[in-house]
Amino acid sequence: MVLRGRKAETAELDDLLTRARTGLSGTVVISGPAGIGKSALLDYATTSATDLQVGRTAGIEAEQELGFAALHRLLRPFLGRRGRLPGPQRDALETAFGLLHAAPPDRFLVGLATLTLLAEAAATKPVLAVCDDAQWMDRESLEVLAFVARRLHADAIVMLFGVRDDDTALDSLTGLPELRLSGLPGDEALALLQASVDTEVDRVIAAQRVAETDGNPLAILELGRSLARGEAAEPAFGQPLSLDGRLKERFLRQVVGLDTLTQQVLLVAAADATSDPVLLRQAMARLASASPAEVGTALERAEDAELLTDGARFRHPLIRSAVYGAATSSRRRQVHAALAEATDPVGDADRHAWHLAAAADGPDEEVATRLEAGADRARERGGHLAQAAFLRRAAELTRPGPQRNGRLLAACGAALTAGAPHRAEELLDLLTPDLGVPFLDALAMRLRGFLNVMLGRPGAVTLLLQAAQTLSELDPRAGQETLLEAMDAAIVVARIGPGMSAKQVAQAALAAPRAVPAEPREPGVGGLLLAGHATLISVGYAQAVPLMRRGVNAMLAADEHGDASRWFLLGAVLALDLWDIDALGAGAHRFSTAARRQGALRMLQAGAHGSATHALLCGRLAAAEAHFAEFMDIAAAIGADLRFAGTSDVLLHAWRGDRERTLAAVAVQAGPESEQPGGLQVQFARTALVVLELGHRRYAQAQAAAEIVYASDPPHYGGAVLPDLVEAAVRNDDLATAQRALQRLSERAEASGTAWALGLLARSRALVTGDDQLYLRAHELLAATPLAPERARTHLLYGEWLRRRHRRSEARQQLRAAYELFAGMGATAFAERARIELAATGEHARTRDPSTVRALTPQELRVAQLAAAGVTNQEIAAELFISASTVEYHLRKVFRKLDVTSRRQLKDVMDA
Repeated sequence: MVLRGRKAETAELDDLLTRARTGLSGTVVISGPAGIGKSALLDYATTSATDLQVGRTAGIEAEQELGFAALHRLLRPFLGRRGRLPGPQRDALETAFGLLHAAPPDRFLVGLATLTLLAEAAATKPVLAVCDDAQWMDRESLEVLAFVARRLHADAIVMLFGVRDDDTALDSLTGLPELRLSGLPGDEALALLQASVDTEVDRVIAAQRVAETDGNPLAILELGRSLARGEAAEPAFGQPLSLDGRLKERFLRQVVGLDTLTQQVLLVAAADATSDPVLLRQAMARLASASPAEVGTALERAEDAELLTDGARFRHPLIRSAVYGAATSSRRRQVHAALAEATDPVGDADRHAWHLAAAADGPDEEVATRLEAGADRARERGGHLAQAAFLRRAAELTRPGPQRNGRLLAACGAALTAGAPHRAEELLDLLTPDLGVPFLDALAMRLRGFLNVMLGRPGAVTLLLQAAQTLSELDPRAGQETLLEAMDAAIVVARIGPGMSAKQVAQAALAAPRAVPAEPREPGVGGLLLAGHATLISVGYAQAVPLMRRGVNAMLAADEHGDASRWFLLGAVLALDLWDIDALGAGAHRFSTAARRQGALRMLQAGAHGSATHALLCGRLAAAEAHFAEFMDIAAAIGADLRFAGTSDVLLHAWRGDRERTLAAVAVQAGPESEQPGGLQVQFARTALVVLELGHRRYAQAQAAAEIVYASDPPHYGGAVLPDLVEAAVRNDDLATAQRALQRLSERAEASGTAWALGLLARSRALVTGDDQLYLRAHELLAATPLAPERARTHLLYGEWLRRRHRRSEARQQLRAAYELFAGMGATAFAERARIELAATGEHARTRDPSTVRALTPQELRVAQLAAAGVTNQEIAAELFISASTVEYHLRKVFRKLDVTSRRQLKDVMDA
């Protein structure tokens, strides 16, 4: 198959197919306007892949609201292998396709099942997956396929997408390699025109007409068809061909030239997404009393006119769009009514309801009820955007009033669940205002607040709080959940906005009836977590500690499928504020594991950040980097704001002493426009700046940065800076500031009572008082924790103190231990600080060889850690949302980089 003017493009596709034959994978998004040749290139790849397994799907405009429809068409050749999938993946895929009645599957678990299924097939023969007209795919299918495309590496799979370059579908494919098509060059365009007609065309006129097409191949071919039919070849004289509108006009002129029955057949085919000739004949019998033979003759005439192909399928989507768009609304309703009669109301209930809705002329409660039932079926399959579409159409068939608004709000909630905040906003804008129904008004406010969280807009916390205050009086449970959402938002949003603070949320929670549980009734996890946060923020640390501890313990003990998983972040933040490293680690591990098993990426994102923070605090900086990389990977997959997500590892850079990357991340998270006190990421950034300056021995700058946090006294993670401020102030001979910070630390650490908190307190008191025994006490307390950086800092500070008192032998012992710990974990600035102090005692630190483990990429490191722990390749694939063949690829590279030949040797290296 030869394509004119596409030599470079076909060569790129050939290269992808060649790579697949060697076991590697690749993806290309082919974009451009209608008719530019996207489908032709996809056809070229398909015909070139005779030795590959090919799965093909295309978006259908009329099926955009049917969740997972396009994915089902793509996977149909491979579904016979689904029995080999791990149980949760198989159940998710079968539920999405309506083959199993089970709980709605997480969309990303469906994605993992799709990846595993394709990789399983590719293990026997490479796979080519072709996805045309992505702009018309249902959102669920498109996001699953984009998720899979981003995880291909060494799977012998090629994924190709064709998409209009002016469509929002490109947003879902952002970051994938793109091949943007433009018009053919003049000589190739002329050659294409000449090849499409049997007679010679005047070159001057042909050149003028071709210039009007901008080299668009479809427009050129349609021009050739016109010339072949004997239509005028004169130039358009200043009327350039509109590549959509003028092409549609040309197609419609062909349609109008056909007999009435053939025109009716074309309209029915345009209104039906199935391209099923049997259904078309049945609908035509009802619409025009046409016999099967008459319909067959009409189909032949449409094929002869080059409008249809392969029975009832349009040659190009623009023809379908032109035919349907030109029909009157009453004629469309008649056609959909005929299709509804011809569609099985039981076996194909959703399509039946959709045709009934399209046939309705005004409010129709019976049809609206059928659409609601379709929405329920879509939800059960995990097709939340399809659910939203059914509910929106149901609302359109409902008279203005509370019931209509209720259906629109339910549609909005489904759209938000699907991760489509912009569509949710469109639905909210359709609400009938001022109905005087407080519950519906509060629900609308809650949903608008939640979509603002998703879009990173200010004002989300204000809306959620206002909604919670109304709902608390009408529905205490809904009020509590909304207060939890407001508290969660106050912690995680990058900017809360003017006139709002976490303290206002806390005060509202304490004032709301039954939002914060009272003794002795045993509350749920959400209630305890809300009580802990509200009391911490609004009352005080010491008073909050018992509630904080109860909330964290309840989260760890609760069913991981319930509220505990939903509010894990709130529990993790409380564990940090309690200085409870074990609870943080246990929670992060438990809920990350559950999220991987369930395919729940949003929960896994919080778990990955918790795991990264735990690893960082324990001095496992390479592991922390791997977890942060996973966090950012998931953030990209779920459409989070990457400007903030991409700098969430600011503390890691600070501990590594990387000034440039730390300052860049601080500028994003805690720049001049950041708020006081700001959310959790702001505090991480400000604390990172303090750690960076302490490591580089810039004590004045460290104290200045720490005092900003001290002055605002943020409700969350504000205690972390207190021992740092004590250290910086003592180094700057500012004893008054050190004592103020120590006083606040004393109150909180004693209330907390953990070894971490008391160890930091003992060390800080030692700095201020110079008491030798307090350093030893800090050592004793921190030795019982996994907090290697804090143990190393205690060695460093004690060694510095000993050296200044000329106790060189004892100082060397402490400083040597500090240097070994810091250097081993990769905390280079602190290691250098320890080395300089050690040199001042007369001893030179032994230079350490950089660990070969640090040569691994974050993904390789994650694979190596799991393999060293005895996890199988299949289990690693499920945990990291990649294929087993990609795991094998990474392991080969790990073995080569670490110079090992077995998993036993790998474990020894990783343990070391």
